[in-house]
Amino acid sequence: MITKENKKLAQWAQEFALKNGCEATRLALFNGSSSSFDVRDMKIDRLHQASENNLVIQLFTNGRFGSYSTNRLDKTEIEKLILDGIAATRYLAPDAARALPDASRYYKGGGADLQLLDPDFDKVQPDDKVALAMQTCEEIVGKDSRIISATTSYSDEKVFKYLLTSNGFEGETSASSFGISASVSVHGEGEARPESYWYESSLYYNDLEKKGIGEKALERVLRKIGQKKIASGKYTMVVDNRNAPRLLSPLLDAIDGVNIQQQNSFLLDKLQQQVVSEKLTLIDEPHLVKASGARYFDNEGIATHRQPIFDKGILQLYFIDTYRANKMQTTPTISSPSILTMEMGNKNAEGLIADIDKGILVTGFNGGNCNSTTGDFSYGIEGFLIQNGKLAQPISEMNVTGNMLTLWSNLAVIGNDPRLSSPWRIPSLVFEGVDFSGL
Repeated sequence: MITKENKKLAQWAQEFALKNGCEATRLALFNGSSSSFDVRDMKIDRLHQASENNLVIQLFTNGRFGSYSTNRLDKTEIEKLILDGIAATRYLAPDAARALPDASRYYKGGGADLQLLDPDFDKVQPDDKVALAMQTCEEIVGKDSRIISATTSYSDEKVFKYLLTSNGFEGETSASSFGISASVSVHGEGEARPESYWYESSLYYNDLEKKGIGEKALERVLRKIGQKKIASGKYTMVVDNRNAPRLLSPLLDAIDGVNIQQQNSFLLDKLQQQVVSEKLTLIDEPHLVKASGARYFDNEGIATHRQPIFDKGILQLYFIDTYRANKMQTTPTISSPSILTMEMGNKNAEGLIADIDKGILVTGFNGGNCNSTTGDFSYGIEGFLIQNGKLAQPISEMNVTGNMLTLWSNLAVIGNDPRLSSPWRIPSLVFEGVDFSGL
């Protein structure tokens, strides 16, 4: 946690910077610890434990801006860092857009505990962590003669942050996370060596799914054996809940203030316009209790609020921080989303597949890119042919191509199966008329 002594040190550092020529400062103090235990084929492969303190101070002086950091929380060291930082910053080019936010927009406190930190974090013993990684590996090793190698991992982390600005903001956050993962490779047909994985994560240790991760990874890779290309054409595409965020990411990038300010976005000048299917209602829900990504303020200290991003396909929001807003001479919003949620349907992936006569289920993207200016994209994919509501031939080495606005305008059905451990709670999705290239 951030101790009182370190908070006082941060407050002293801010005062010292202001007394020595800064017009304004923003200071962030970080403290955290993490551990991971990796197992390969029932042998411990790697152990990692770390703890860290870090101070980042942003200096606004003479119309210029500089950011400096140190992990040595000592007054003498920090004093030198600040004095050297002020001197160096004065050599930089002026940038009138660099400024602290309007103080009226800061989070003022009073919110209920979001319960992001497991109070029993330190009670989990190293032997228990290793045992979980071993247990997960045991679910794989020896279960099939085609297995080449199995790697499993347990990891955890707790992070504390204290944020302070010279125009009146003071706030702190804390969060923990736990995860178990498994990956496995097998002998496929001919020279093929398919691989697959599975993972589970949680903010709280007692909520972490601890069994079946290895079994799921093995099941997924065995289903890949016999992957082939199929005929090119237009197919109904189902994207499972682990991969749907990959297709949402270009939309979020297109409404990020950096790309808007640089006019490098296919959603430039599209606010309050219908840009995608009316089935898409995407909401930022920052105050969900005990949920990854929850927060009361962003990295500037700006108060977060529940707000729609797309409302029935109509673009409602750009993510614009203070700097980008000043550059564009527009109103700032928030720097980034917190927890993304969708208005959902009533079926999971299996139910969505059952309704499709012929289509493709995408279970993985393998490289590719999206043009941020035009929205044109091409991704390598793997998955399964869907025939008569059932999974048939496993497929790979195919590409899906198109334009993001066209794709999302052809959003047909939204599932009900988001992964609640992720800040992006995006369920399985169905898109009509998507171009696939194969044979």
